Amino acid sequence: MMQEKSDKDMILPAFQQNRPALSWEMKMKKRLMTVPACLGKFRPTVGQCCHQCTPDSLRKKIGPNTFIGFHNLLSVKETHTRYRGWLVRRVCCVLFVSGCKVYASPVSNRLERVCQSNSVKEALSAEQKAPEGSESRGQLSHLSSFLPLINTSISTGLLRFLSWLLLKMFSSMFGSIQVNLNHLPALHRASQEGSPLVYVYVHQSVVDCALIPLVLFCHSLRVPYTVFPLHIKSSFIRSILQKVGVLLPPALMKQDAETDRLLVPLTTSLVRELLHEGQAISVSLTAESGRGGQWLACIRQLIKEGSVPDVSLVPVGISYDCVPKTNTQVGLSSMLRWLCSLLWRRLEGNVRIDLAQPFSLKEMCESGRCRVDEWLPLQDLLLPVIFNHRTDSVVGRRRMSWLLPSPHYASELKEPADPERDLSTAVILHLLFSAASCSAVMSTSLVSSLLLYRHHKGVSASALCRDVAWLTEELLFRNKDVGFGGSLEEVVRSALSLLAPHLIIAAAPSQKDLFIVPCPSLAATLHLTLHAQMVTHTFILEAVGACVVSAMLCGVVCSGIGNRVTSDSVDGERVSGDIEFDVLLSESELTERALQLSHLLPPGFLPPCQSSQSFALDAIDSLVRCGILIMEEIPRDFPICDFLKRDNYLSWATSDEMYHSDCNVEEQELRSYKISHPSQYPEMLFFLCRMLAGHLRALCWTTAALELIHTPLPESEFMAQIQSYLRDTANNKKQNYESCSQEAAHTAVRSLIDLGVISEQRQKGGVFLGVVPLFQLSENRQKLHGFISQYLYN
Repeated sequence: MMQEKSDKDMILPAFQQNRPALSWEMKMKKRLMTVPACLGKFRPTVGQCCHQCTPDSLRKKIGPNTFIGFHNLLSVKETHTRYRGWLVRRVCCVLFVSGCKVYASPVSNRLERVCQSNSVKEALSAEQKAPEGSESRGQLSHLSSFLPLINTSISTGLLRFLSWLLLKMFSSMFGSIQVNLNHLPALHRASQEGSPLVYVYVHQSVVDCALIPLVLFCHSLRVPYTVFPLHIKSSFIRSILQKVGVLLPPALMKQDAETDRLLVPLTTSLVRELLHEGQAISVSLTAESGRGGQWLACIRQLIKEGSVPDVSLVPVGISYDCVPKTNTQVGLSSMLRWLCSLLWRRLEGNVRIDLAQPFSLKEMCESGRCRVDEWLPLQDLLLPVIFNHRTDSVVGRRRMSWLLPSPHYASELKEPADPERDLSTAVILHLLFSAASCSAVMSTSLVSSLLLYRHHKGVSASALCRDVAWLTEELLFRNKDVGFGGSLEEVVRSALSLLAPHLIIAAAPSQKDLFIVPCPSLAATLHLTLHAQMVTHTFILEAVGACVVSAMLCGVVCSGIGNRVTSDSVDGERVSGDIEFDVLLSESELTERALQLSHLLPPGFLPPCQSSQSFALDAIDSLVRCGILIMEEIPRDFPICDFLKRDNYLSWATSDEMYHSDCNVEEQELRSYKISHPSQYPEMLFFLCRMLAGHLRALCWTTAALELIHTPLPESEFMAQIQSYLRDTANNKKQNYESCSQEAAHTAVRSLIDLGVISEQRQKGGVFLGVVPLFQLSENRQKLHGFISQYLYN
């Protein structure tokens, strides 16, 4: 994979981030290599449609493995304009912006068209407490706060000015913004065919909302109406954004305004009118709360009703070397301070944007290929196993109805499942997974994952370079693209310079190699964990399989019956000597435990079009492919290929036995596996186990915290106490800070709600959370804690 060029020393300069400067003469001895050698015209193919849900859309791709290249959005030259000359080179950005195509956005009579919807009329009548036949003019007074939202438009002149301003601002923030051009021809073709485009991405920062319209504007595609996920207090900023297509909920409403009784029908009617006008829409999704899913549910409902013929969904992957920090509330003063800080701030690495192949939402939902008939509540899937009522799991997939916000969700937990709601949730899960799958892995993600999961006690720079090269090959082998290139020394140096505020980089006088240790602090660990999530998403099969193998080995060691585990030295962190695991692991038990663990994964990790049983089998097979497990051969009296020695094997079947097969003369014998003997594979096993340790540990700590919380409590207060307990526990242990983030706490509480441990009740004061009577008993909480902790690697 790597190209060896010469044997010479490579200088790794010091990283001056408020630390004593190291000598520039520090050298690390290794070979000069390029990363990666195969990333020329043979790059991994990413962003294709799902072959199971949307095969017709998949056939519309450009061609077999066509690679067009990349475009640096910030590199605007005179060649991008129609003019040449000395003066053009100095104003080329202005000329380029003025030459980009902008599509018209008419808003004439939009208010009247929105109010003609029956759902809007019913909501206005209910709000006014008047009969349905009342005059609509009197009802329009209730729409005064919604008028800016309905009249959102795109001003051509203001859009060009803001695009020029964004290009200048991003030049001060990022080194480059690389756009993958592979699927841009498909987007142009889809926009010309008439179906409106809906861009969907996973929310990471406010910058996401500006990057997608800027990319589309610079490539002469229709700029979408953008659903802004955060709250803006400044009326001046709101008025400007609403003139460039940013959809903002009313300023006086709460952040969970998607569930408002009047806003939901208005949003549905507004989306219908925007799609009728041929406008594109950009929506952000959040995995832990499901915010943004209501907009997709509105679009799917309009297609089902026939109000909109069809739309083309476009997952968008956005990868940052460093995710920009933004506040949850955007005000004028905070915006001005942020703009001023751009004058002296250093570059925050690069950005990679991948626009996936568009696919038909109508094809996905109406073809019946997207199946949700086996979805069950999490408590039905795991509680029988936790309380030992049965030895195997219930067949099915975990239902995540909370990904689609609803004002009546708390009451819906006890009601029968709604197939239409499940189908909308399946679309959301599909887009979450697709957006993450087409996102490239940046160099900071590789280094962060290695420092967190493999070298959390520190590593030399030369060893880190070798691991970066190895991990890059593994990512490419799994058809995952990377967002970097160049020599290995440049890649590692760039990543360490960006992560330097969260690292301790030092060198002993007697050594010529740098030593790198992640800072043992909350902020540093959370920052590294955020970047390492993309690597975890790529290795999710191996991570699940490794946790299952670790759980079974721990059970064997604790039982000490019938098996033998020998090693020279195993201290839980590092493995020295040759380890021999003389343990046979049953395939059925491995698969069963992998199935149980898959139900505890956060949304977006499990492939949406794959059954849980198939995922569990693939998790075990992935460990065989990477060499951790080897299949144990069972001795036989005759070779398995010697079919003639079997009695009555070659016999004709009668014509009425239409389902009889001569190949099924014997039942398939159960297979077993054992750990591979080389010493590097246990180290690889521990590396994979640590990828899911943060999530599983947060579940264990949240379960333990239920004993100390007096419930029921309002949801916000309950979440605050849970997160406070997680942080106190991590501070006492002075480690495992990745388990006390806000996202980890929210995901853990959501899982316990679905598991039936925490009850969710809607009252006048809001949603209240409390511990159900079954788990108020310490014995039952210990059973739950033991079930989760068996997969947790310590």
